[in-house]
Amino acid sequence: MECKMERKIIATDKAPAAIGPYAQANRLGDMIFTSGQIPLDPSTGEVVGQTAAEQAAQAIENLAAVLDAAGSGLGNVVKTTVFLTDIGDFAAVNEVYARYFSGDMLPSRSAVGVADLPKGVKVEIEAIAYCG
Repeated sequence: MECKMERKIIATDKAPAAIGPYAQANRLGDMIFTSGQIPLDPSTGEVVGQTAAEQAAQAIENLAAVLDAAGSGLGNVVKTTVFLTDIGDFAAVNEVYARYFSGDMLPSRSAVGVADLPKGVKVEIEAIAYCG
């Protein structure tokens, strides 16, 4: 069986460049699958924020930039995964997350405690969205 759906690699300089052999996102038909976004300043590559809450805000801003480049946005996100190096930061990250995702269109979400993340950050967030 042959797959005929068009796949497009998404890349934007408004979000941090990939720091490995992966794409910022892939668009497959009307679906967008992002790589995890960490709290890096897109122009300098430096970590933004000391706290998990500050880092979560930057990670979501980066996620929004990638989705925008794919022709979508945070309002079209259907699933996120939040990775935390300290699950004790869940409540603080949740407060920030609620500023970006609220109302009738809340995405499904998983939050996972992990041992470590790239560049020593506290938070990484990935998403699946659609283009409507």
